[in-house]
Amino acid sequence: MSVLKEKIKGVYEGLCAKNWSPLMGGILLAFFVVLLETWYRPWGIVGGLRNWADWFFYGLGLYEDEPPHPLWFSSSILDIGLVWGAFISAALAREFGIRVPPKIEFIKAIVAGILMGIGSALAMGCNVGGFYMAVNNLAANGLVMMIGLIFGVILGVKYLYWELEHFPSAGGFEISFRKINPILGVIALIGLLLATKAYFGSEADDGATLGGCLILTAAIGYTMHRSRFCMVNALREPFMTGEAVMGKALAISLILSAIGIAILKYNEFRPEMAYVTPTFGIGALLGGFIFGAAMVVAGGCGSGSLWRVAEGQVKLVVVVIFFALTNSLVRHLFAEYEVIESGYLGKAIFMPEYLGYAGTLFLIALAVIVWYIVIDWNEDTNKLVLEM
Repeated sequence: MSVLKEKIKGVYEGLCAKNWSPLMGGILLAFFVVLLETWYRPWGIVGGLRNWADWFFYGLGLYEDEPPHPLWFSSSILDIGLVWGAFISAALAREFGIRVPPKIEFIKAIVAGILMGIGSALAMGCNVGGFYMAVNNLAANGLVMMIGLIFGVILGVKYLYWELEHFPSAGGFEISFRKINPILGVIALIGLLLATKAYFGSEADDGATLGGCLILTAAIGYTMHRSRFCMVNALREPFMTGEAVMGKALAISLILSAIGIAILKYNEFRPEMAYVTPTFGIGALLGGFIFGAAMVVAGGCGSGSLWRVAEGQVKLVVVVIFFALTNSLVRHLFAEYEVIESGYLGKAIFMPEYLGYAGTLFLIALAVIVWYIVIDWNEDTNKLVLEM
């Protein structure tokens, strides 16, 4: 019996307690996003956050049209699932707790959240929808946003260095729930299964569809938390510490998911223009730059902010609130003045229309491999590391 207990304990430790490698996280993320797009739609973050903020402004009487119900709107379900899965991971690993940062971090959270809302509105997506999933869906704006993100991250790192020199912060506290964490995790897991069952058993036409979205994004949230998979880390650390582990994992995840989704689109399982937004131009470039700088200051990107909220990071709760509210307001103004329809943000370019599927995958692979080689070289030489 003792041997059986040890085996069960080992499985639990491996699945729920020990951190997974970033590479494992990147590979599993690619698998789940391809599976999600096969099931129904591409993965995204901003649409769900905007839906929640739309309800807030609608409740205040600022918006005339009633938004879709958060529990029956796929974009909202994707975010709910991610937070739910990440919370299960945090609780089962005894890592959930209310973490209150120093006072200056609240100011940074508000400013960074507002800038993330503006940047994601310009790019019509955050690091997920505007970059990661845009590249995976063979949209040219994804590669442009990647360039904007990198330069924005460099600015963000320079700011952090300046802040450390002039406004060193200290303080903050944590309220731990370590003793009851596993119980919370089990309750959350049971709740997730019951909610998924309720969607699949619903008489609504899209009930089963949303149930699949919920469970798949919960898997994404669980994976990201267990592997600490973070695109801020992937883009920031090569310029801050020289570390390239997360950046390499992101590169591999991009290639794998791009191949998987290219197969879906080539075989017409999904529309070719899915997640191809009219931002190939100033929208993706400027939006990426603003979002990249802001996410470094925030300490979390679109997806990273949500899974950190799930482990109790109060600063990221503030970031998400102002991110959502600002994105909603800016997109509302864009709709009122027809900014997107007028082409001010750029064009919608599906790369296979110009390069073919093989040429597009070659271009994506080339861009990702160049990034991989550069950060690997930098890890040994520290040539790109910014000095304080």
